[in-house]
Amino acid sequence: MLLFGLPVGFPEPPVPVDNPFTPAKVELGRHLFYDKRLSVNGTQSCATCHEQAHAFADRRAHGVGATGEIHPRGSMSLANVAYSLRLTWANPHPQTLEEQALVPMTGRHPVEMGLSDDAAAFLQIAAGDPVYQKLFREAFGKDAFTLGNVTRAIASFERTLISGNSPYDRYHYGGDRSAVPEAAKRGEELFFNNRLQCFHCHGGFNFGGTSEEFQDNGLDAGLFKAPTLRNIGLTAPYMHDGRFATLEAVIEHYARGGMHGPQQSRFVNGFAITQEQERDLVEFLKTLTDQEFVNDPRFTDPGK
Repeated sequence: MLLFGLPVGFPEPPVPVDNPFTPAKVELGRHLFYDKRLSVNGTQSCATCHEQAHAFADRRAHGVGATGEIHPRGSMSLANVAYSLRLTWANPHPQTLEEQALVPMTGRHPVEMGLSDDAAAFLQIAAGDPVYQKLFREAFGKDAFTLGNVTRAIASFERTLISGNSPYDRYHYGGDRSAVPEAAKRGEELFFNNRLQCFHCHGGFNFGGTSEEFQDNGLDAGLFKAPTLRNIGLTAPYMHDGRFATLEAVIEHYARGGMHGPQQSRFVNGFAITQEQERDLVEFLKTLTDQEFVNDPRFTDPGK
């Protein structure tokens, strides 16, 4: 059972049987998500690379770890991450949010938060913190201070990051014809047109990858996840390496048809588009921005 109600048309996201959903875990996870003591030098938290104002992504083309190491890829949005079939740009593992939380916390290649494999230093700090003493006890009961419980709590919080009240949602699901401009309606027709084929890789209610497979989108020789387009107006720069600064540049890449590599997706084959149509398509994509989501006080730093 989710803590927050789901938007119309949204299925209930899966929850692992070994981590049943509770409000206490969500509240603990929220505190942990914003706690910079979860990094080796106390300089970064999960929220450092996943900012609410940017739909829980950030404005960097490449992530930067707590020790200053530059990452080869950027931070993906966590909006509706509970529904994601894949949780990284190109690695099929991990497969749960609980497993994924360990990657930035304890990974070494590259270093992100830089904790030891058992996070012993942070757990000692948490055990001596009166706020965490209460939150861990309420969430997990006796003997609560374990790395496994840290990941369970963070994953529980991340599952509440549901975005589904954009102008598009109010128009498409709520029947409010005035919620989006006419240009965006024309852009929607282009998006779902077989000539452009955008919807094949960014489909469904979440406008994300509709299969578990990674694809070559014509950028280089790699296979990558098709991320959600929800809140795409807030998550520039775009692509796994942030190479495109604007939505216009992304559209123009696909209009050119990519680099025509041997594994390139059959849906990336180029198309003709006028400047007016490009503007309409961008207007449609902007209607996927959910201002309520990026300003929701339930997702903010509890320490502020």
